[in-house]
Amino acid sequence: MKNQVVVLTVSLIFATTFTKTRAQKMTETVQFPVAKINSKTFKKFGTTRVDDYFWLNDRNNPEVIDYLNQENKYYQESTAHTQKMQESLFEEMKARIKEDDSSVPYFYNGYFYITRFETGKGYPIYARKKGSLEAQEEILFDCNKMAEGHAYFKLGGLSVSENNELITFATDIVGRRIYTIQIKNLQTNEILPEKIENATGSSVWANDNATIFYTKQDAVTLRSDKVYKHTLNSPIEDDVLVFNETDDTFNVSVSKEKSRKYIVIGSGSTLTNEYRILDADKPNEEFKIFQKRVRGLEYSISHYGNEFYILTNKDKATNFKLMKTSENATEKKHWKEVVMHREDVLLEDVEIFKNFLVLEERSNGLNRIRIKSWDNTSDYYLPFGSETYSAFTTTNLDFDTDVLRYSYQSLATPSSVIDFDMKTKTKTVLKEQQVLGGTFDKENYIEERVWATAEDGTKIPISMIYRKGLNKNGNNPLLLYAYGSYGVTMDAYFSSTRLSLLDRGFVYAIAHVRGGEDLGRSWYEDGKLLKKKNTFSDFIACSKYVIEQKYTSASHLYAEGGSAGGLLMGVIVNWAPELYNGVIAQVPFVDVMTTMLDDTIPLTTGEYDEWGNPNKREYFEYMLSYSPYDNVTKQNYPNMYVSTGLHDSQVQYWEPAKWVAKLRQNKTTDKLLFLDTNMDAGHGGASGRFEALKELAKEFSFLLDLEKIKM
Repeated sequence: MKNQVVVLTVSLIFATTFTKTRAQKMTETVQFPVAKINSKTFKKFGTTRVDDYFWLNDRNNPEVIDYLNQENKYYQESTAHTQKMQESLFEEMKARIKEDDSSVPYFYNGYFYITRFETGKGYPIYARKKGSLEAQEEILFDCNKMAEGHAYFKLGGLSVSENNELITFATDIVGRRIYTIQIKNLQTNEILPEKIENATGSSVWANDNATIFYTKQDAVTLRSDKVYKHTLNSPIEDDVLVFNETDDTFNVSVSKEKSRKYIVIGSGSTLTNEYRILDADKPNEEFKIFQKRVRGLEYSISHYGNEFYILTNKDKATNFKLMKTSENATEKKHWKEVVMHREDVLLEDVEIFKNFLVLEERSNGLNRIRIKSWDNTSDYYLPFGSETYSAFTTTNLDFDTDVLRYSYQSLATPSSVIDFDMKTKTKTVLKEQQVLGGTFDKENYIEERVWATAEDGTKIPISMIYRKGLNKNGNNPLLLYAYGSYGVTMDAYFSSTRLSLLDRGFVYAIAHVRGGEDLGRSWYEDGKLLKKKNTFSDFIACSKYVIEQKYTSASHLYAEGGSAGGLLMGVIVNWAPELYNGVIAQVPFVDVMTTMLDDTIPLTTGEYDEWGNPNKREYFEYMLSYSPYDNVTKQNYPNMYVSTGLHDSQVQYWEPAKWVAKLRQNKTTDKLLFLDTNMDAGHGGASGRFEALKELAKEFSFLLDLEKIKM
């Protein structure tokens, strides 16, 4: 009997080894591109690094473009048999989306503002109605018309003057987040001749209806570093530089307080903030420093009445606390405590109203919305019944109201926009996301939150969803997603597109690894700098957990991450390739050393507090020990789909391009390896409401094809 088991096991191993997908068979006949080797040597701290593909770092080199096109052709030819599947998935996902849809209107300065979509059109229409929703609609911008003739189009930076007659807007037609700011006269629909080029897109009006403040970025690094003042109908070359951030680890922003009394310049790095304020009625005066920067002091400000409220980590308040001060005495020595620091509760944000203070908190990894009256007669939390949800305040522009607007969703519950009366404790659901097609019922799905154990004993939460009736037999395909950097929290959210996987037997899971703020500020601190490897080992622990609990197995487990989450993907395929059948890496940050040692690359210097400064030996050696590109070795890598954008300003296209070239040189099996470059887009992928679905259809078809699931 024992011998029979051995024979059966061997047979299964060989069956698994030699049962190939059509894509794998196609790659046997379609020749993958081979990037030429042109080695460049880097030396630092006695360490020599050899980069065989550094030449790909030049987007103006025709050879580079040719190589990227070859990779695209290889991907397209190798997956030609999935083309119909991609088209079907696209139509299926699109069919769930209400095409003639609109946002919940919000009221601001006499007008209701609405964003809406029309059937068959891929871009939004921005409109407003004066005084009443029954009033005649005034179209501000029809992005469908504006996008004509452009492969990529993005509208941003909308800001309306106090008299409601003018609006600034910004457009990007490349995808590199370099905007052109213009001004539209809303009375005549005329676009004024002023054009502010190479801007971040952000701008705000002073209360005189004639002055705007805007931000520009460094031409090479794209770091937002300057704030200018422009006066209506004056030459752009006469614009006044009002602030220049010379510390290249800081970025600047400009905004207007909810009270509309102050213009605010924010200057911030990963660990430190500094603000400057200016009376919006006096745009020609000088900005005043609110509280000068002190390394490690983080704070943000909200103005109400004659005071500022400050969300801050002052005095070692790791999870932040709320303080306040007079608008005439803003230095930290004057700050007084309003909500104390708590070791087990992260204070994420606040909303201020005339009669209530609303606190957005996080406890044990879950969102909480706390409502507290200023007279201390009431203090309560909104009730949420799930453990796999997200809830947050949305557009609350009015102080003098008892109605709080917030959003709620879970992995199985579509997003809702809700108005909540804080006095009567009654709620009105203004809108719930519609899932068209008639087949969706949230009762058909199970939501779970489970806990994996990391190498150091830390419990890591995993949020997951799957259809009822799932057998935990190890045969279910499971897609495990994570991000894990910058303190970004990956809350459980609803996705109608995800149903295309769930309804075909997939489990979808989010690993809440360290490096985000999912379980408080310490969760972030334990996943950055010299503790960054916790992020990677946490994900591997979560992968092992779902296998051990028989939600899936290594032959059916898939991993996905983008940008810094793509770095995570790059590390786990080096460290534990045997755990995954396939990996999706979107715009992955994988060439850590080359990028972080080059301060001319966008965003690099501002990242030192996240990853470490590699010009210091301790950080150099630590980062080098996990950098995906530098640690590619001869081994059996899983099937991989890697995507990027030629114009990406955050993770340059050459990082994934070089990585794929090196993986091709080193992988020891014929498993799939695709590089798919969008030649017309940047970090966010394709523009347009439905174009992104085509990119998602590529990813889903990659997974379904590996699982041999037919449409």
